[in-house]
Amino acid sequence: MTQTSQRHSKRTEVLEQRPVNLDGFVEEWPEVGMVAMDSPFDPEPGVRVEGGVIVEMDGKTRAEFDFLDQFIADHAIDAGATEAAMALSATEIAHLLIDPRASRADVLAVSRGLTPAKLLEVVKTMNVVEMMMALQKMRARRTPANQAHATSARDNPVQVAADAAEASLRGFRELETTLGVVRYAPLVAIALQVGSQAGTPGVLTQCALEEATELELGMRGITAYAETISVYGTEPVFCDGDDTPWSKAFLASAYASRGIKMRFTSGTGSEVQMGNADGKSMLYLEIRCILVTKGAGVQGLQNGSISCIGVPGAVPAGIRAVLAENLIASTVDLECASGNDQSFSHSDMRRVARLLPQLLPGTDFVCSGYSSTPNYDNMFAGSNVDAEDYDDWNVLQRDLQVDGGLRHVPETEILAVRARAARALQGVFAQLGLPQITDKEVEAVTYAHGSQDLPPRDVLEDLKAAQSVMDRGITGLDIVKALDASGFGDMAHTLLAVLRHRVSGDLLHTSAILTPDLETLSAVNDTNDYAGPGSGYRPSGARWEEMKRLRHVVSAQNPEQEVG
Repeated sequence: MTQTSQRHSKRTEVLEQRPVNLDGFVEEWPEVGMVAMDSPFDPEPGVRVEGGVIVEMDGKTRAEFDFLDQFIADHAIDAGATEAAMALSATEIAHLLIDPRASRADVLAVSRGLTPAKLLEVVKTMNVVEMMMALQKMRARRTPANQAHATSARDNPVQVAADAAEASLRGFRELETTLGVVRYAPLVAIALQVGSQAGTPGVLTQCALEEATELELGMRGITAYAETISVYGTEPVFCDGDDTPWSKAFLASAYASRGIKMRFTSGTGSEVQMGNADGKSMLYLEIRCILVTKGAGVQGLQNGSISCIGVPGAVPAGIRAVLAENLIASTVDLECASGNDQSFSHSDMRRVARLLPQLLPGTDFVCSGYSSTPNYDNMFAGSNVDAEDYDDWNVLQRDLQVDGGLRHVPETEILAVRARAARALQGVFAQLGLPQITDKEVEAVTYAHGSQDLPPRDVLEDLKAAQSVMDRGITGLDIVKALDASGFGDMAHTLLAVLRHRVSGDLLHTSAILTPDLETLSAVNDTNDYAGPGSGYRPSGARWEEMKRLRHVVSAQNPEQEVG
């Protein structure tokens, strides 16, 4: 007798077609680290100090320390403060985090003495709303900001320049690019730098590559910051990259010696993804990364699972763990570029739910990569939000009166700035003897959505030219001169100002950005002063009026008239 298949209800059939059911979900498996933040194999918190040296931490004696334990104990934890801090219960510390009567400085006095296991124990007592309350107090810079990706599936420098110009006009204060073909890097990095100054002055740029080339571009002044310097939470994974905490600290000092702003990158799930989680929870291992960053003297961290978001996103409480890692980075006084930078779900509802815990309280950079291109052009494997989400983002800001760093810009201004960026890059390429950018390309990129709308370039000639940039020793000053000679003196002036800030070292301050007036804004001169209702940063005045404007706002007195 043939067994008939089970009959499903119409409602079940409809639900099965929902985009969320295309996502991947997996049960917990603590033995291999497939658990967000509550593993039975995580250590119990504890510390012992002898002669000003931490000799026991989280259940290990100093003789049992791996190199992360040793680096954290010696460089990230204040041995003079740790025993008193660790004597506080996790609940007491969590209360300090959410109590507006306890200042950010009060929390920092305690957090500098906490071990990885203790920090984990603290956030495990907190729900998502409590973590968000804490994050709005612990953010380093008072004023939140945002960072964008500007990339091209064809590594087209003209497209990158135009998208960078539009992104800077829309409000992003940092722009990041990467490549499909790494040898294209010098041309694309130049395009990003030129385009960024065509919109709103003072935007900082980086080109995410392997570390040697990234450092060289920075030292030449073709980029202004870096963040793709990865750290990991287990010794085997760290060693897979031929690195140690000390080598990463040395690399950080190389950037700092040239005034290049930089932050490390980490995130829950990377150790599981790389097959060596030591059976610990994702968040425990991420806390070790956060403290390595602190111990290395680096001003900030890009964390929020980043390129591993699919791993915590598949297990229970994984997105809660992502928020927890952002909070912990801020709690130990690091700039936090809080993720939201990689696509992880087919569900629009889930995408927004992953975004709101950072957008609502505000972080130093709500996205460490909002895609300024359509996601088919995003060479970071797609972002949680892209160029097709600009209007939605602006509506969320207006609906909730929260500042995500962006603004609506009329199309006439966008077209003008995209064309200007392409023209400026056309002039710079001509001055530097690089392959021609045609008027046809300028016209196309002004109106383009993505690389599919652009004429192809001669890839072989571009790659030869990119190598010539490196061989001839072209620097940021050469780009300044080329802009000035091409008739873009104002852009030359702003780029020169960015390079001057490099020399002054102001960009090395925690959470430093440049304002459109080319002044440094950082945790030093814009310290987060949240102390409960009525305090801290709130969008108001001109900024709130700007946030009210949307594409299709109509006059209250004349509904036929759009005023946005």
